[in-house]
Amino acid sequence: MAHETLLQPVNLGSLTLPNRILMAPLTRARTPDSVPGALQQTYYGQRAGAGLIISEATNISPTARGYVYTPGIWTDEQEAGWKGVVDAVHAKGGRMALQLWHVGRVSHEMVQPDGQPPVAPSALKGEGAQCFVEFDDGSAGRHPTSTPRALETEEIAEVVDDYRQAAVRAKRAGFDMIEVHAANAYLLNQFLATGSNQRTDRYGGSLENRARFPLEVVDAVMEVFGADRVGVRLSPFIEIFGLTDDEPEAMAFYLAGQLSERGIAYLHINEPNWAGGDITLTDDFRRGLRERFTGSLIFCGFYDAERSERIIDAGIADAVAIGRSYIANPDLVERFRQGAALNEPDPDTFYGGSAEGYTDYPFMTDLS
Repeated sequence: MAHETLLQPVNLGSLTLPNRILMAPLTRARTPDSVPGALQQTYYGQRAGAGLIISEATNISPTARGYVYTPGIWTDEQEAGWKGVVDAVHAKGGRMALQLWHVGRVSHEMVQPDGQPPVAPSALKGEGAQCFVEFDDGSAGRHPTSTPRALETEEIAEVVDDYRQAAVRAKRAGFDMIEVHAANAYLLNQFLATGSNQRTDRYGGSLENRARFPLEVVDAVMEVFGADRVGVRLSPFIEIFGLTDDEPEAMAFYLAGQLSERGIAYLHINEPNWAGGDITLTDDFRRGLRERFTGSLIFCGFYDAERSERIIDAGIADAVAIGRSYIANPDLVERFRQGAALNEPDPDTFYGGSAEGYTDYPFMTDLS
């Protein structure tokens, strides 16, 4: 048996996983009406062998959207759609977390309700940022984002409640865990970063103030699921969609300590090289997280089986999250187990479309 380290069980909070190979959250833009359906049931069900499936980023409200054809969790229909997906995963022995998403300023009036501007910590447009919109002729494509408006102080509690209600729906749908998306230059990350948060109220200025809103979201979700079924995704040092930050390490270490005190199940770090940059995380930084966070640590970013085993064997990570290889290999765990070759993913079918490049990648048994 190959890669025995990856195939060992691991605990994330109160959930025991049969292996340490997690399916990373992957936006695939295949829900034109924002409601998951039979296609998503097949797609996620095929990948139920993962230690844990983390769902594609899922909008918590109509104003959370920045990309058309992505799923939501604010209506009864969406909740029922996700229940069908979770049931399909559970029927095959899998486990699934829902990733809760608000894009903040990475949006445009064309995607927002009633053509309103998107919201953000401050009225600052991300330089070079693009979202995904549907045009008047019915076609869809990338489009520069709009200048956002700053959330009023009293509105922040309303957004926190949107996260809470999304968690309530996720629990009713049967999800095993919740992941709070505080990474990749979206709303919670925008509050954390110095370049996008220029507020002067209690949600801006100091490091502690900038972290206040994301931590309030975590607290709200914990009330629904319990701390031992909640994870948080961060992306320290990442610079995309015009996001800049003068204190990425200090903020990551502060959040690690705060989240550890709350007893959440895991901290999921999306590494900066994911976005094509040349910044890589140092082992000193990784160990700094380990010293401050007592839950499980997950890293994500171009991991293959060998690199995954090295970081787990070194005691730095408890598990890894893998993205592109899971797109092309629904039976990735079994391929790792047997040391088998992997299918190559087709980038042309990553976003949009239907079954092609989504549910039609072959299993090893299809090739025998």
